[in-house]
Amino acid sequence: MSLNPAQNPSPKVSIVIPCYNDVAYIEQAVQSALNQSYSNIEVIVVDDGSNDETKAVLKKLEPIITQLITQENKGQSAARNHGIKASSGDYILVLDSDDYFESSFCEEAIAVFNSDASLKIVSCQATLLYSDHKKEIYVPKGGNITNFMFQNCALGTSMYRKLDWESVNGYDETMRSGFEDWEFFIRLLKSGGNTFVIQKPLYTYRKRETSTTARANRVRYDLLHYIYIKHSDLYQANFESFVSFLLNKMKQAESTQFKYKEKIDYKIGALILKPFRFIKSLFR
Repeated sequence: MSLNPAQNPSPKVSIVIPCYNDVAYIEQAVQSALNQSYSNIEVIVVDDGSNDETKAVLKKLEPIITQLITQENKGQSAARNHGIKASSGDYILVLDSDDYFESSFCEEAIAVFNSDASLKIVSCQATLLYSDHKKEIYVPKGGNITNFMFQNCALGTSMYRKLDWESVNGYDETMRSGFEDWEFFIRLLKSGGNTFVIQKPLYTYRKRETSTTARANRVRYDLLHYIYIKHSDLYQANFESFVSFLLNKMKQAESTQFKYKEKIDYKIGALILKPFRFIKSLFR
């Protein structure tokens, strides 16, 4: 069991990196963990049933990390839970194997935790890196459970206390299609507490078609149904807000559909009338 972080001004941070077939990026992810300016860290990589090419890279990295754990493919939530169970830190930072942190993140996050006992989660802004090398900055909103009811307001790769992870029984391992970060944060914040967002882009997230987020968006309504039903007590307690949110979403969808229809109708009409306008112009 970890010590109470309040008793230690420089608590250990366990950086847990699940990896599944990320041969191209895992080394950069690991190096970003090892290069943290905050010195009291350990780095645990969980091989979630990767192919031989990835396993060879992980074997090469094994001497420079704290632990390499191997399991059959069970999904990201199971890999995170496995790594966190094996960790010895007071704080947990999960890192996706195709992304990376700036070197100051752990140092800045621990300073924030030490300044405010009400915090459950510390996140940051992120640089979204697209396959064509274009970039944009994403700014999570942070806040309390009210903010998290309808969307994830923190990066999935945020820092939290191991004791809090234990208190909610970790990540939901049945959620293999995505949104597991958001659902986990809902459970962390349901009993109280806040999320702080460091106003710097200290994390780089690769936007890929094969990313967990991209896969999740393809089945988003199934995932939303699961979260709403699992946390029905939360949504029932905030029923008026929930209804307002759903109705606003329906209005937005109808408005978008109407604008799209108008645009299509205009294009079709212009295409049909084009020959007649041409003939008319000949007699001017």
